[in-house]
Amino acid sequence: MLCFLIHGSSGKTTTTEFASTTVGPKTHNPHNAAHTPGGSSSGSGAAVADMQVPLALGTQTGGSIVRPGSFNGVLAFKPTWGAISREGVRMYSINLDTVGFFARSVQDLQLLLDVFGLQDDELPEPFSVQGAKFAVCKTEVWPEAGPGTVKAMDSAVELLRAAGAEVVDLELPESFDGMQELHARLLQGDGRAAFLGEYTTAKEKLDDFLVGHVENVSKMTRRQQLEALDIIASLRPKIDTIAGQYTAILTPSVPDEAPEGLESTGSAVFNAMWTALHVPVINIPGFSGSKGLPIGLSLVAPRYKDKYLLNVSEEINKVFQEGNWQSQL
Repeated sequence: MLCFLIHGSSGKTTTTEFASTTVGPKTHNPHNAAHTPGGSSSGSGAAVADMQVPLALGTQTGGSIVRPGSFNGVLAFKPTWGAISREGVRMYSINLDTVGFFARSVQDLQLLLDVFGLQDDELPEPFSVQGAKFAVCKTEVWPEAGPGTVKAMDSAVELLRAAGAEVVDLELPESFDGMQELHARLLQGDGRAAFLGEYTTAKEKLDDFLVGHVENVSKMTRRQQLEALDIIASLRPKIDTIAGQYTAILTPSVPDEAPEGLESTGSAVFNAMWTALHVPVINIPGFSGSKGLPIGLSLVAPRYKDKYLLNVSEEINKVFQEGNWQSQL
């Protein structure tokens, strides 16, 4: 369930079916109506980008906050999994579903964190880009990156170094290989139970992708499901330790700018791993692709370092605005 909040009122924005598929709704990208706004939080990302609302809520199970944030050129924050109650949200995956936010300023995101009571163990200290150390993590799915994202990553590194930061490459241990498959197993196992009711009462109205979950078309065994749960659980403290060695991890948000057409909301290939690891992630805009549409990049921090990550992001957002994209809205 995705809502925007403004002046004490609330409203429902468009999503994909049950906020669970990549089949696009009727919402268009406000920067070019021929392109998707991403999803599943399609309406939330587009409404903030189009300046219809200053803030919006969204949910992420794969990449449904970060991806529309990038495609629409707005800030999009996926907090630590479980940090915000999912009460009232139509559940897809108990192990992955995360409530998050869209905004046009980091200060507005910080306001929402206060509203929802998110607190780090330590108060974030004043942050300066000068002397900070960032790790560039392209991940095993880097071959999926298009020219727009490749250029954005290169530009971001140059901008950070020009601002006085140290930037190093980070290659994750082999134990993190195969995260896409492990995430898919969690999705399949949780979705198998989540959509049984709709499957039983109205299978013909249910998207084929969700029908496939219930019917277990992938033939995933319960042993494979448990294996995925256990492996990912063992990797979460490891990524906390790795990320804790840097100011933040810089990683792609999307393969490239928003694809043309509304049939699909695009690929979450660069988001799935971080969602499964439960870490906080923020998309920061500032770059563009060959068609002039926005491309953002993500910063990642250890779990329950949500306020810390926003504190860092406020300054990085200023740095990235020196990139080659500015909204014409």
